[in-house]
Amino acid sequence: MQLNIKNIEIQAEGKDIVKGVSLLVNSGKVHIIMGSNGSGKSSFVNALMGHPKYSVTRGNIILDGEDITSLSTDKKAKKGLFLSLQHLPEIDGVSFTNFLYRSYKELTGKDITLLEFNTFVKAEAEKYGLSPSFLKRSVNAGLSGGEKKQSEAFQLAFFQPKFAFLDEIDSGVDIDAVEKIFQVINTLREGGTGFILITHYGKILEKITPDFVHIMKEGKIVRSGGPELAEEIAKKGFKEE
Repeated sequence: MQLNIKNIEIQAEGKDIVKGVSLLVNSGKVHIIMGSNGSGKSSFVNALMGHPKYSVTRGNIILDGEDITSLSTDKKAKKGLFLSLQHLPEIDGVSFTNFLYRSYKELTGKDITLLEFNTFVKAEAEKYGLSPSFLKRSVNAGLSGGEKKQSEAFQLAFFQPKFAFLDEIDSGVDIDAVEKIFQVINTLREGGTGFILITHYGKILEKITPDFVHIMKEGKIVRSGGPELAEEIAKKGFKEE
């Protein structure tokens, strides 16, 4: 599996946000994109997934040889892409189980009753260490930041996408939650999922060893390297970039 992002340019409200970014993400590889606030990191992954606020004005998104640039978000999800937003929306009145049920049917095309799915998802939640009572709660409503990120990590584990874009999945999360989140990421990585992780923090290296690290500034990738680049940023910051 391969995700080839070729010379992508992105606009929001008529302004150029991302300017000619290219990345080649292979199966099981982890790319970390770092940069200060406003550098275009979040805009980049949101636009890749088809967020309506952003428009791809140039370039292509090629998944396993197929150009999916213009596909809608739901169709990109069905192709195997997954996005964890930095700020998760609350959907009051829709239980996590029902949300997962509808998503599962759409993504897999499987005909399964809600009763059958309920048994299935409870077993999966127990594997992850998620309380069954959590499944009855409304999606992200009334949840702490850490709980929201754990729910995203569970969805990641549950749907096992080909490629996942995670926007600051390690931000505002307690130590125990961070451990669970990166356990999921590392397990899926071994199974072949490719990742683009957005973060401010070089300390992410304590939890995962990336294959590639990229520094974004003013909408462009200005440096690329291995884990040593994230270590350098952790010590010196972004001022010299």
